[in-house]
Amino acid sequence: QVQLLESGGGLVQAGGSLRLSCAASGRTLSIYRMGWFRQAPGKEREFVATMSWSGGDTYYLDSVKGRFTISRDNAEITVYLQMNNLKPEDTADYYCAATNTVVAGTIPDDYNYWGQGTQVTVSS
Repeated sequence: QVQLLESGGGLVQAGGSLRLSCAASGRTLSIYRMGWFRQAPGKEREFVATMSWSGGDTYYLDSVKGRFTISRDNAEITVYLQMNNLKPEDTADYYCAATNTVVAGTIPDDYNYWGQGTQVTVSS
């Protein structure tokens, strides 16, 4: 089992920045890929960004390219999501996810471990 704990959400004005963190614990050696998803009220969970743990290949949702950056700290077994130039439409609960299977990681079904989520609110 892998446990994931997110932190770093909050309220920010449009144009501001936040950095989300996701600390993994448990059987972390089995992790192949970690990612971030978000879910706004009344909407389906949406892919945001993903990174493979060993090779670092990354993918992003088109609307966040150039504004969001996913990164990892191998020593701390932590993945980050740096979010710059935030927009009101980025408002959502953000979830960290991990998988131990070789997948592209752009859909929720690719992942078998999830965090509890952290709320991000961007005011206009």
